[in-house]
Amino acid sequence: MDNRQAIGSWLSGPRATAEEMGVDFGHPGERLGLPRSGPGSVARFGRRLGAVAIDWLGCLLIAYGLITHGNTHATGNWTLGIFVALSILTVGTVGFTPGKRILGLRVIAQDGGRLGIVRVVVRTLLLALVIPALVWDRDGRGLHDRLAGAVQVRI
Repeated sequence: MDNRQAIGSWLSGPRATAEEMGVDFGHPGERLGLPRSGPGSVARFGRRLGAVAIDWLGCLLIAYGLITHGNTHATGNWTLGIFVALSILTVGTVGFTPGKRILGLRVIAQDGGRLGIVRVVVRTLLLALVIPALVWDRDGRGLHDRLAGAVQVRI
C-alpha cells in the first residue's frame, strides 16, 4: 500500500475507508424509514445550524433591546434563557422554532409523531449545553435529538 493512500484514509476517517471497501451505509434517515431527499428527509447540518443561528440572533436582539436595554454583561444570560423558553414553547406546540420554519425544518419524534413536552424539554436543555448538538450519528441526528427520540426533517 502506498503511504499516500494510507494517509488519505486516515484523514478521511473510517467511514470513507469502509465505503472504499464496498460497505453501503445507506442514506441519512434510511434506518428511520425516511426518504433520501425532499419533504420528510433528514435535515442536513448546515440547515440546522442556520436555523439555530436565526433563533439565537432573534433572542439576542430581544434580550439586548427589550430586557437588558443595552447592558452587554447581562445580555448573554438573558439570550440563553429566552432561547430555551422559545425552543420549548414553539417546538412543544407547533414542532419548529422561527428559524426552523424559515429554513423549512420541523422536529418530529423518530416514529413520525409529535414530541411530548418532556422530550422537548430534555432536547432543549441538551441543545443549550451545545456539545450534544455537535455530536451526531450516521443519520445526521445530534445527540440531543437522539436522546430525546427526535429527528429534524425537511418540510
